[in-house]
Amino acid sequence: MISKLGLQLYTVRDYMNTDKDIESTIERLVSMGYTVGQTAGHESESLAKIAKKYGMEIAGTHFSFDKIINEPDETMRLHELLGTTNIGVGAMPSEGRTSQEGLENFIRSYNKVAPIYAKNGFKLTYHNHSFEFTSHDGKKTMMEYMYDEFDKDNITFVLDTCWVANSGADVCEWIEKLQGRLDILHLKDIRSINVDGWAVRQEMCEIGNGLICWDKVIKTAEDTGVKYFAVEQDNFWVDGDPFKSLQISRDYLKQYIK
Repeated sequence: MISKLGLQLYTVRDYMNTDKDIESTIERLVSMGYTVGQTAGHESESLAKIAKKYGMEIAGTHFSFDKIINEPDETMRLHELLGTTNIGVGAMPSEGRTSQEGLENFIRSYNKVAPIYAKNGFKLTYHNHSFEFTSHDGKKTMMEYMYDEFDKDNITFVLDTCWVANSGADVCEWIEKLQGRLDILHLKDIRSINVDGWAVRQEMCEIGNGLICWDKVIKTAEDTGVKYFAVEQDNFWVDGDPFKSLQISRDYLKQYIK
């Protein structure tokens, strides 16, 4: 079961342009039942104060890779203000996506700084999309390289259910595989759309409106010790309104909330 429902704040990025916007958005989200947030480019002292004011816990971030690598002291200071020990990137740099050498450089760089953060009580995190389930060298996928070569004690994953499903991999198998290395699970559904009677395309959608079996996902996550559950829907919102989509997801997830 889910004790506290979270949200990846990227979902409402268009409503977080000023401190006033951020405050009204956080207040609205908390009133909807989203009491945990994960940031994506909105890390600031103002956000820390606003989240605390409305009782929203910050579970982690999608932060700048460059700052994580080159400005660890300032990065840790800001995350301490936010009240989270999970410091992460939303994806690897473009070099890692285009070559095996770039991937290995990314892993090596992330591993090098991980102990610096760990000795101060922090962990680095990595959030997947679907490209990580492809391979540069025909031997292993990028996700498998990260699974095998990341510092297992000091780097964890933020697994995104939609992107795993989109890649063709099995969501629950990866939740089980990452047991002990998965603190934050992104809850994001996916559906297939008929394009022309011959082909389909996939798009993300509200929880419960897609193809993912949430009974199995939530149980597997609970059994393997996932700490935070964060809804995310990047786009394809009802009437172009992310809050309408978030309400649908919240209503569906009621059955799993303690």
